[in-house]
Amino acid sequence: MGAIQRMDHFTVVTDRLEETRVFYERLGLAVGPRPDFGIGGLWLYVGGHPVLHVIEVQQMPTPRRGALDHMAFMGGDAASTLGLLQQAGIAYRLVRLPRPYSTWQVFFQDPNGAEVEIDFDAAQAIPAALRVSPDPGQIRPS
Repeated sequence: MGAIQRMDHFTVVTDRLEETRVFYERLGLAVGPRPDFGIGGLWLYVGGHPVLHVIEVQQMPTPRRGALDHMAFMGGDAASTLGLLQQAGIAYRLVRLPRPYSTWQVFFQDPNGAEVEIDFDAAQAIPAALRVSPDPGQIRPS
């Protein structure tokens, strides 16, 4: 058995705790139990497992720590997720993996600048209106 068995969680540091909570709850994660670390933050769950740990800071660390490129989740309904992003005015990039996979992938940023990827089954149909991201000039804060 290898040292790594599965992905456990990602950690995001934020000076925008409430905005970050709302952002990820819109995507289907739910706030759940978290140990009392003596600092602000929350754990966000999916399927009974805390996949995203959020740590609240008064000021973002300088220099920034780590080099997280992005976090990826498997999604359920691509059309409703893209509709939700459009409704919230969140700019996104939709791509399709080359064959034989053809998985749909949507990329966007959370309120802290961390890139989020959600993958969707290749068999899903995506309406043309949802294949276009909102105009970045028209983005509303999430």
